[in-house]
Formats: sequence, structure tokens, C-alpha cells
Amino acid sequence: MAAKARIAVLRAALSNTSKPCIAMSAHNPLSAKLAAEAGFPAIWASGFELSASYAVPDASILPMSAHLEMARSGNPFLPPALYFSCSSQAVAETVNIPIIADIDTGFGNAVSVAYNVPKFEAAGASAVVMEDKTFPKDSSLRSGGRQVLVSIEEFQGKIEAAKASCKLGMLIIARTEALIAGLGEEEALKRGMAYVDAGADAILIHSKQRTPDEIISFCKAWNGKVPLVIVPTAYPKLSFAEVGGLNKVGLIICGNHAIRSAVAGMRSTFKKILDEGGIAGVEKDIASVKEIFELQGDAHMRELERKYLR
Repeated sequence: MAAKARIAVLRAALSNTSKPCIAMSAHNPLSAKLAAEAGFPAIWASGFELSASYAVPDASILPMSAHLEMARSGNPFLPPALYFSCSSQAVAETVNIPIIADIDTGFGNAVSVAYNVPKFEAAGASAVVMEDKTFPKDSSLRSGGRQVLVSIEEFQGKIEAAKASCKLGMLIIARTEALIAGLGEEEALKRGMAYVDAGADAILIHSKQRTPDEIISFCKAWNGKVPLVIVPTAYPKLSFAEVGGLNKVGLIICGNHAIRSAVAGMRSTFKKILDEGGIAGVEKDIASVKEIFELQGDAHMRELERKYLR
């Protein structure tokens, strides 16, 4: 499926607010493939997960190129579908799903956005999510974090620059951090509506409250012409079915579950090996070497060997 077709698939999925699309987080090609294999219809190329995978804070420390490379997933030894270049024609259906790229604040001002966003579209992303915080950003869910927003007018300019720079119609999802910054629902609604006026295809509304009350209230008050996007990390008891019942949300992002499950799994395995003084006890709990070969696309490489090695 070509990049433009994946964009159309995502746009259609977001329009079905009675049954929101579910995107699973990923921080590298392997986690993206596992999410697709599990049956998720979209991938969230998470800036938080990417930063965590480098063991640095989610605070605009990694360069834009690191985010872009994650969206591209351009390792030639992986199955073709994990190479999200627009020039790539051969794709495996099992991982040929839309990529939603987390671009934080756009890596600068509106001029920076105009230069940076087309790179993500060319890399094969179906959407980018850009937030209205100042650069450098701070992680939204960090206790006591520095949450300062740019003006509405400045962020409208960034949205307009992003939209104008796209050639294939990649979706621009505007993320307002008004609730995160403690500015209240009225300010969040005001910003969301203004961002729609600037051309945003969807509005991501974020909250760090431990209950979904704040988000549910916002959703009920939302009368914008575009669907909403939520990331229910802080309020995990809100079910997908309950979100669908609101009929306002087109996309639910599982924002950091790949890296958190990976950390938990590795810690458990490492501890057991040291506690037991050997590796035999963990074998039943971890993936086999054969499974890893399969995930690496070993069969594809062997086929190339059979065809071309002399």
C-alpha cells in the first residue's frame, strides 16, 4: 500500500468516532512490527519511548533526525514493510499500517516546521502530532514539569506551515497541553477550536488527572468539526468502549506501553538469571531464538542468498 493510501486509511479510521482507531506505541522497527503482528491498526512513533530507549529525558534532547529515522524504520535487513520510504513499493501486508509520528513541538518555530514536516511525510508517516508547548519541551506527565504554552496565534502559524508543506495530504494532529498546564477546560476548548480554524485534521487533548473526568467533560463540550485524539496513560480505567460511547474521539493512543513492558520484561529476566546463577530458568519465559530470526526477516534474507549468491 502506497503512502497516500495509508493516509486515506487513517483519515477514514479517525472519522469513525463510535469505534476509535487504536494506535500502539513503538520506539524502533521491532516494536512496530510486534504491534502490527498483535493486530493494532496503527503505530504511534512515540517521542517518549524513543527518548527512553536512549535513556535520556523526554525533553527535546534527541535531535529531529532521531525521530525521523524511527518513523522511516529504514533498516534494509528488515522485511520491506518496515521501510517506510515513499519510494518503497514492496510492502508486507502484516505491517503495512499507518504511522503516527510524534514530533513534539515541531523542533522549532513555524519556519522549522515548514522544513521538518515534509521529511516525515516523505519518510512515510501518515500523520504527525505537534504540541503547543514551548521548545524545548518537558514531558507532559512529569511531576512538577515545566509546562509553558506558546500563544494561540503562534501555534496557528505552525499548523498552517505544516499543512502547506504536505504534498500527499498527511494528517496534522494538533495537540493542546492546556489541561496539562492547568489552564482549564475553557482555554483548552478555545485553543482546540483555533487550531481547527488553522487547518488541524484532529485535536489531541491530553490530561494527567488520575481519573477520566476532565477528559470526558472536554469531549462532551467539544463541538469542533474534527475528531479528538486521547492518550489515556494517566487514566487507564477508561475503556475503549466507553470512549466510543462519547462519539467524539477518532483515535486512542496507547502512549508508552511498548517501552514499559520491555523494561518490565528485561528487569524480570535479568534478575532471575542472577538470582538462579544460570540461564536455564528463564528459557520458558522468553522468546526463542527462532522467533527472533523470524522477526528479523531471516527468511527474506535467505531467499536473497538463494537467488543471488554464487
